[in-house]
Amino acid sequence: MTELTKTFDPAAIEARWYAHWEDKGLFRPERPGAEPWTIVNPPPNVTGSLHIGHALDNTLQDILTRHARLKGKDAMWVVGTDHAGIATQMVVERQMAERQQKRTDFTREEFVAKVWEWKHESGGTITGQLRRLGCSMDWSNERFTMDEGFSKAVLKVFVDLHREGLLYRDKRLVNWDPGLGTAISDLEVETREIAGKFWHLRYPLADGSGTISVATTRPETMLADMAVAVNPSDARYAAVIGKQVRLPITGRLIPIVADEHADPELGSGAVKITPGHDFNDFEVGKRAGFKAGDMLNMLDGKGAVAQTADGLIPASFVGLDRFAARTAVIERLEAEGALERVEDRTIQTPYGDRSGVVIEPWLTDQWYVDAATLAQPAIEAVRSGEIRIVPKTWEKTFFNWMENIQPWCVSRQLWWGHQIPAWFADDGQVFVAETEAEAQAAAGLGVTLTRDPDVLDTWFSSALWPFATLGWPDRTSPRNGEGDHAQHGGGGSPQATTFAATPLHPSTASSGSPPRAGEEWERRYPNDVLISGFDILFFWDARMMMQGIHFMGEVPFKTLYLHGLVRAADGAKMSKSKGNTVDPLGLIDRYGADALRFFMAAMESQGRDIKMDEKRVEGYRNFATKLWNAARFCQANGIVASTMLDAPAASRAVDKWIVAETIKTVQAVDLALADHRFDGAANAIYQFVWSRFCDWYLELIKPAPVRTEENEQRGEIDAESRLVAGWVLDQILVMLHPFMPFITEELWHAMGARDHELIVAAWPMADARSIDPAAEEEIDWLIRLVSEIRTARTELNVPPGARLPLHVRDASPQTTARLDRQAVALARLARIDRADGEPGGGAAQVVVDEATFILPLAGVIDLEAERARLTKAIAAAEKERDGLAGRLGNASFVERAKPEAVEKAKADHLDKMAEAARLHAALGRLG
Repeated sequence: MTELTKTFDPAAIEARWYAHWEDKGLFRPERPGAEPWTIVNPPPNVTGSLHIGHALDNTLQDILTRHARLKGKDAMWVVGTDHAGIATQMVVERQMAERQQKRTDFTREEFVAKVWEWKHESGGTITGQLRRLGCSMDWSNERFTMDEGFSKAVLKVFVDLHREGLLYRDKRLVNWDPGLGTAISDLEVETREIAGKFWHLRYPLADGSGTISVATTRPETMLADMAVAVNPSDARYAAVIGKQVRLPITGRLIPIVADEHADPELGSGAVKITPGHDFNDFEVGKRAGFKAGDMLNMLDGKGAVAQTADGLIPASFVGLDRFAARTAVIERLEAEGALERVEDRTIQTPYGDRSGVVIEPWLTDQWYVDAATLAQPAIEAVRSGEIRIVPKTWEKTFFNWMENIQPWCVSRQLWWGHQIPAWFADDGQVFVAETEAEAQAAAGLGVTLTRDPDVLDTWFSSALWPFATLGWPDRTSPRNGEGDHAQHGGGGSPQATTFAATPLHPSTASSGSPPRAGEEWERRYPNDVLISGFDILFFWDARMMMQGIHFMGEVPFKTLYLHGLVRAADGAKMSKSKGNTVDPLGLIDRYGADALRFFMAAMESQGRDIKMDEKRVEGYRNFATKLWNAARFCQANGIVASTMLDAPAASRAVDKWIVAETIKTVQAVDLALADHRFDGAANAIYQFVWSRFCDWYLELIKPAPVRTEENEQRGEIDAESRLVAGWVLDQILVMLHPFMPFITEELWHAMGARDHELIVAAWPMADARSIDPAAEEEIDWLIRLVSEIRTARTELNVPPGARLPLHVRDASPQTTARLDRQAVALARLARIDRADGEPGGGAAQVVVDEATFILPLAGVIDLEAERARLTKAIAAAEKERDGLAGRLGNASFVERAKPEAVEKAKADHLDKMAEAARLHAALGRLG
């Protein structure tokens, strides 16, 4: 046994134990034949650092992983990082800019080499921070979404999907980020409300018979207008449908078309149609017969005006930034008399979530996945229960998005990432293959090929995470060896494909060795559970479902647990711009990783958002300190590590009671974790440790002092209780380990010699046969009686050191027997002595079950003064209670006051109600 220091210092033990676990390979102990259990982490960006959302997400994963490992399973927590195409390229380009360099100063190969260099030097920050949190990940098999094995899987998936006609090239509108110079997904666009304007324009009919009015929030796009739409049911425009309009500035002739998109109730009922620069207009243009290739594009990749295909934009506009062009267009329209009026309007404006610039709908050629087809099996998997979404309330959102899913644009105009395995011939044919040699073979000798410069969307590769991290496709797959692949040419048709693998950067592929021998992905797929924030349900979770089911023939995980957000203390969303973010590493420095982890678990209630409360984190640090001090008490009283897995045989009621309480806590924790009720599991173990074990059991087994002629000495704890207490403390350490791994491992070894670490100990067995109901009832009765007496003493200002006589009235034989058996505990814990006869004078009365317990107070306190004090306090509490009730009953106050003021008034009202009731009870006890 190692004597514990007087003060619990988390920092002194955390680094030491984590290094020990990792060095000894205890995150993935050898367990041949054990039931496999697998979870994958949402791979954080290689550019990232630990934020409070990561702390929540990874804490929950670690709790389940450590629990599974303690249950004897071959638990594997797959760990890795994402190459984060946009974010990483931005970081490296920003560093280059500090040296007055830019990406285009280098070849693509040179730039990519610089990114790999950055990755090796600076890309491991977050993995070190995950270690500080205590995450028991399988670091020996750490993966990276651009390591050699993973790249092989990405290439195969792209080629296979293309061969099957589920991946194709098409000209469509995309969300274009002019700041980054790439397409981004809908999910990477954030909408902000911006003060803007609504410009009403007058377009003349080509035949000179009049004008038609349209309104727009982006007047510059009129340079690429291709139609004006009116509703077919709008009688005002029936006569002009089919006529032409001559656009101001460009002079372009465009038709007036009938389309349901035009709302007769909005503005003039006529809308300008710019199919190359608006998603709704794109659909109207297609219905009007415009082919995507014929739609006009008036912007370049930087958001500057470019000449349209018909050459009708005046030269003075070409090259202007889009917002400068807006000003120039308005001035010209006003000069030509085509500007009717302008009104102020709040505009919903799309911004890139990384670049912070306004996003443009832009017509361009990109690669798309047929998400609607891939979504169907995923939808059915959730409907049938093959995948269980927890909380179930998220299913409605999932179905709504999946059933209305759009083609998934998977190409990005970057240099860092998985370069698309497609080669273009001069005649427009496209050859898709895993290697250039295969593409050249399909194209034929003498055909010059140019590789597509684009890379794949980061989420395309991370969608393969549950199976590509486990070695797929190297091992036998249901979808391998399906025969020769046909060769095709043209846009969306299947292309030449092969299964030869070439890493994107073989000389620097960092980590990601295949899982060790015997760990075939067939044993690990599907994974047992996935934990993620609800904010990546469609970015990542749904896409893993689609790709996993398609390529593996099975769902990627059995349960999807979606947790909420960690918000600021006032409920606001955290953001750097608001200055209300919380650094989890700072919290670890102040309170320890165990306290932060326990806070996360205790506050996580089936997906509800968590309000950050540093006081609660501090409170869980105090909880750790209480456990530490309880272990020190045990050491001082001869209580040591147990050598027993099963509960020791017990004869004393108090020992039988704590054994039963332990078993019930094991059951509660097991059930809560099985149902992903992290708060329920944390609170069950917290209440047991703090209240049942520390506050009551250790107090109840303290011996009565041994009085000698010379002095008073501390007696010894009963041998049975020492044995039971050592066993119970062991069970506590095992149950608490998933939540607080560091302190529990430290105490595990401090309590005595062990032949194994706690991280690989055996989870307690909840054997109900060891529960003795009679003992439980007796100790529960004792606790209630002591608590009631203590409450009465406190409320009536009885001096703490005063010993009081205890008279009992109407006691049953069972209660009398209990009083006799528990006389020593009652005398010590309640500071009372049994007395016979009827008490005289004023007394406090306590009722527990059928018996009334009377505590004479004459000579101990001034009874009349106490009655007066209580009466006065009751009046004050009731006055405040009634005043608050009046405020809350005033509709004007409730409607006009700030929400936080109303909530405070409600809380204060409840407090005063409780205070008045408590004081009434105290006065009533005086009799």
